Amino acid sequence: MSLFSFLGAIEIGLIFALVALGVYISFRLLRFPDLTVDGSFPLGGAVCAVMIQAGYSPYVATIGATLAGAVAGYITGWLNVRLRIMDLLASILMMIALFSVNLRIMGGPNIPLINDPTMFTLLQPEGLEDYWSRPMILLVIIIIAKFAADWFFSTERGLAIRATGSNARMARAQGINTGAMVLLGMAISNALVGLAGALFAQTQGGADISMGIGTIVIGLAAVIVGEAILPSRRLVYATLAAIIGAIVYRFFIAAALNSDFIGLKAQDLNLVTAVLVTLALVVPNLKRMLQHKRLPEAPKSL
Repeated sequence: MSLFSFLGAIEIGLIFALVALGVYISFRLLRFPDLTVDGSFPLGGAVCAVMIQAGYSPYVATIGATLAGAVAGYITGWLNVRLRIMDLLASILMMIALFSVNLRIMGGPNIPLINDPTMFTLLQPEGLEDYWSRPMILLVIIIIAKFAADWFFSTERGLAIRATGSNARMARAQGINTGAMVLLGMAISNALVGLAGALFAQTQGGADISMGIGTIVIGLAAVIVGEAILPSRRLVYATLAAIIGAIVYRFFIAAALNSDFIGLKAQDLNLVTAVLVTLALVVPNLKRMLQHKRLPEAPKSL
């Protein structure tokens, strides 16, 4: 693998680390199977691209994309909490609706940002190539997002969200408004995904309606791979595991697709994803089985 491909894999991995954090919040903390991610990711890219082309600052456009993702997540939670629609079905409905919404926002299937300013062009240090500066800028954003998430979910409101996901009935008995916590948690989750979509559009030179396909699979894969690498129940390590999982996942994808002796091509991306996720799910079970076999059998009582 060349240095350019390696840095490209790190760059994409850092962007999808935000998706992994969002998926971790919805799937692990809230226990909410959220497929809105496949729609809120391109929504963030679409809003960001449209605002940049309209003359807004890339920073304002990125904030707007983050807020758009939060609104999408809030509506998904609202369908579930207020209209009593099953969580999975509510997210599917929102994902389908966002496909049309994104087309409306962009006015077509894609919007190029080739000659427009982005966060990365504005923050790029002089004399440093963009393929070096982009991963550095993204790393700073990821660190800020991780510590912000760790801090928030250690506050009273964050602990209420975690309690809602762990045991909603017990949380209600303690006086927690579980419906409001679901709405807030879903908004935060998809805000991170919308931010990732905005950053992805700026690094890739535009937004496309198909950029969200399979985003939820990538996010889940990152969370599962991260938990296999760094298994821990503590939130600080769990969010770190999601970030590491996203980077490792993209690195192995890039390594597999750039290995000529394997013979894989771009169209094999979903196959590689399925194999990696399967391995991440199977390896912990194999470890437990081996540890169980190594334990000495208890002596039989007479």
